[in-house]
Amino acid sequence: MTRENIRTPDGGTIELFSTGAELASAGSGVVVVPPSMVTAADYTKFAQKLSAGLGRPVHTFNRRGRGSSSPQPEDYTLDVDIRDLDTVMKHTSSTDVFGHSFGGAVALHAARTLPVERLAVYDPAVSVNGSVTADWIVEYERAIAAGDHDRALAVIQRGLEAGGSFSSRMPLSMLTLANKLTAGTTEGKQQRELMRTGVREIKAIIAADMPAEPFQALPLETLIVVGEKSPAYFGIACGQIHDVLSGSSYTILPGFGHDGAIKAPDKLIKELSDFFAG
Repeated sequence: MTRENIRTPDGGTIELFSTGAELASAGSGVVVVPPSMVTAADYTKFAQKLSAGLGRPVHTFNRRGRGSSSPQPEDYTLDVDIRDLDTVMKHTSSTDVFGHSFGGAVALHAARTLPVERLAVYDPAVSVNGSVTADWIVEYERAIAAGDHDRALAVIQRGLEAGGSFSSRMPLSMLTLANKLTAGTTEGKQQRELMRTGVREIKAIIAADMPAEPFQALPLETLIVVGEKSPAYFGIACGQIHDVLSGSSYTILPGFGHDGAIKAPDKLIKELSDFFAG
């Protein structure tokens, strides 16, 4: 894997990781757009397996507010990530894109205007006809104002059903206690560091809500994958997009939830490799 910092037209910096760079002669790479609350490092296994399965480079990058990439602006909108994705695609000469969760929402909106040839998404957190709501943000902001980061994180986890249906039903007090116990772990620290950027991104998703029809501008070859155990709201938006996009493929990854992409199961890697191979 190689690492480099690339410049954006607005003077920012994007930290880019490339797996299988030696395979560049085999064709353009696949750009991976990661979700909220994670970094490019969380996709190392995924990138390695997809690159090996496809025989082409896979490029992951830290979106703003992560790693050595520029901070996320206070007036952040999805356009920031769309422009950064454009920069990465041009820098790597890539035309294929994979997005997971929030990264899937960025990819779906971006592919309406960027020169994406093949697009694949897993549990994209895109809002279609009001499919994404976040009434919990008020409670989150109260917890942040009180300096209770453990509770604030618990509010996010329950609101997004991040840990599956079980955690979404847990009392907030229990989730808060669990966060206190994991505060010193690598994952716990990372989640706290990315809370504010994550909530800002949720607000941006809701602000970009639209009907399904504009997604008819997506590439003809679009693959939509939803985890069998993922929260239902992902499937609601995906179903509406699939209905208006005649060339799209819609599949369910059996046995996996929202973190299925990070776990990089062979079944998913095989499906993506076949898809991006055309």
